[in-house]
Amino acid sequence: MTLRTPYDRHVAACLAALACGADPAVSATAGAVTAPLRDGAPCCLVFSPHPDDEALVGGLALRLRQRHGWRVVNVAVTLGSRLERRAERWAEAQACCAYLGFELVSPVGVPGRAFERITPEAAVVDPAHWRRAVEAVAALLRGLQPRAVVAPHAGDGHAAHVGTHRLVRDALTACGDAVDAHLCWSEYWATQAEARLRLELEAAEVAQLMTACALHAGEVARHPYHLLLPALLTDSARRGTERVGAPGSAADGVVLAALYGWERWAGGRLAPVPPRSLRATEDLDALLR
Repeated sequence: MTLRTPYDRHVAACLAALACGADPAVSATAGAVTAPLRDGAPCCLVFSPHPDDEALVGGLALRLRQRHGWRVVNVAVTLGSRLERRAERWAEAQACCAYLGFELVSPVGVPGRAFERITPEAAVVDPAHWRRAVEAVAALLRGLQPRAVVAPHAGDGHAAHVGTHRLVRDALTACGDAVDAHLCWSEYWATQAEARLRLELEAAEVAQLMTACALHAGEVARHPYHLLLPALLTDSARRGTERVGAPGSAADGVVLAALYGWERWAGGRLAPVPPRSLRATEDLDALLR
């Protein structure tokens, strides 16, 4: 290797890291979570626009399940647009959730099935279809009474992600004061202007999320989403320093972090929540009481 700049080795190391574990044929021999649910466990309800989103944005949910004994329920909002892959995608979601210690549910109450056409356009052109989807999600919210809800933010750059955000917001409105929950808006396809929670992740947690993502074998075979997750979380740590913290803030040693929008749904309306950067050693359970 001919060195031309002081950072040639750094770039080479990054490329080598992407090649490490590039074979998508991953078998999880043990679960990420061994801790039992605690008595009266609070519920974190995750709305995944596609199978694999529960792993790609799952840092907060994994922390709650693994460290604090919460119940985590993942809703497979859709199974993607490819009809021939849907049975496989449900099976992959089952493997991923089993590894992470999450429950997997269908929003239509039939395992292996999910919603169709969850997009902003569908909400406008087919209001009857949209109303049925909203009613189904509202029933999940009322029945599970989650303390925390994870779903994409309003501008997450993919029609199904934006549609899922609107679906959850409309369902919360339908629930009114019957639900009291922290709303943690995730980001994957696009960053959000109002990230208000930066959650530092430990290296072991990120490796577990990568393993869980790799269990979506058909998806990572076409694109190595799992191998790119550390880069995403490193960039989130950087942006969160100044987007959740004050502009111009110096780096604080956080290398891996997930960013979430953060609001509270209480009394049938949104309540403001002050921004917070939470280190890996701090108590996420106490923050979400």
